[in-house]
Amino acid sequence: MRALPISPEHLVEELSKRMAATPDDRWLRVAVDGPPPALPGELADALVDPLRVRGRDVVRVAAAGFLRPASLRLEFGRDDPDVFYDEWLDEGGLVREVLAPLAPGGSGKVLPSLWDSVRDRATRAQYRQVAEGGVLVLDGALLLGRGLPFDLTVHLSMSSGALARRTPGDEAWTLPAYARYEAEVRPVAAADVAVKVDDPRHPALITG
Repeated sequence: MRALPISPEHLVEELSKRMAATPDDRWLRVAVDGPPPALPGELADALVDPLRVRGRDVVRVAAAGFLRPASLRLEFGRDDPDVFYDEWLDEGGLVREVLAPLAPGGSGKVLPSLWDSVRDRATRAQYRQVAEGGVLVLDGALLLGRGLPFDLTVHLSMSSGALARRTPGDEAWTLPAYARYEAEVRPVAAADVAVKVDDPRHPALITG
């Protein structure tokens, strides 16, 4: 595999162009996957305006709004990397409220968030009707390999060394989960688009 340097602006342009080129008679469900230091949320946010300029309705969703309640996430302690990997994300809620409504024949009615993990209570968000041909841009970590029904996946890849350096000390316990993800899912190969972001200011497209 080769890594071809690309500016952040050009990366956004190329991704938004690819998304806007898809048929406009159905919804497009896009995942921007990567650990927090890779800044998947920033890339997802940057895609919104270019897609709207190209005439697409856009709904932004963060997987962090679909974590399980603390009583379930932290049942076996606050720093178990396997529970973090397997149990933190409410996959059923994410599919039911976001991904299934944007499948062919779906209602197009999406709930942008379900659970506030900081306050540990329901967000009480309002449903959003996504126009035909609209694009869901969802960011989060450890999203691939779960069978979630995305139409396009972008993975932001970091070397283990870069990830360790950029992960705050109080979150270092999550590193074994990302190592497991690399070993079991191989997200660079699994994603439709893979981008090397050891330094998010200097991304590189992974090809081959």
